[in-house]
Amino acid sequence: MPPLLHVYALPHLVQPEELAGGTVVVIDVLRATTTICHAVAAGVDEVIPCLEVEEALATAESLSGKVVLGGERKGVRIDGFDLGNSPGEYTPDRLDGATLAFTTTNGTRAMHHAHLAPRVLLAAFVNASAVVQALLDEPQVYILCSGTCDQYSEDDVLLAGMLVERLERIGGFSYAQNAQAATAREYWLHSFPLPKAMGAESLEPELLVPKLRLSAGGRNLIAVGLEDDLVDAAQIDRFDCVPEYYPATGRIRPA
Repeated sequence: MPPLLHVYALPHLVQPEELAGGTVVVIDVLRATTTICHAVAAGVDEVIPCLEVEEALATAESLSGKVVLGGERKGVRIDGFDLGNSPGEYTPDRLDGATLAFTTTNGTRAMHHAHLAPRVLLAAFVNASAVVQALLDEPQVYILCSGTCDQYSEDDVLLAGMLVERLERIGGFSYAQNAQAATAREYWLHSFPLPKAMGAESLEPELLVPKLRLSAGGRNLIAVGLEDDLVDAAQIDRFDCVPEYYPATGRIRPA
């Protein structure tokens, strides 16, 4: 049987039980998975994704050592938290050796939606190639887009399409795909000049940022004055880390 590769544009389009048989890749380009990649690259010991603000506060209170509270509601930093959800905030001086209690509107919920999967990886443009390499031997891959407030968001689907294209091309496999995987791949290939979309030439942030601006998540960030986050999110392959969420412990660590 060919390996399986499915994309879901929103978590509610797939039941957690359907994800139980394979590796799930959670995407929240704007901004949770991008920010977590920055946190891991900055030296965080582990990230604890929390669904609610109160849960994050209680988690931080229960921990010893260096603890950082990070997250957002309606795009902006939560009152009383150390950091928001802007990738540029997550620097080694703040994160090295720390435990991060983290809550966001969309991304952390998508991670919890995949709680029955045996392996859950986090993907963003900033670690796309590393994620592809981690998936090449996986027989069942489910790419789960977080969306924005239960609405489809083009930034996540763009990355999903990029991952599908790269897995097909680099892995040399003929995947059994669902319609959303095929659609995401075509969306990616038609969004940029073909040599850049297919990896023959580098894709500069200056080309990707305008696409992110037009997405639902991008429009929300512009509305709250956080347009610089789009530039951080558009740095393709900035990192080689692959954060992995372990549902059994509720922790995220580098894979």
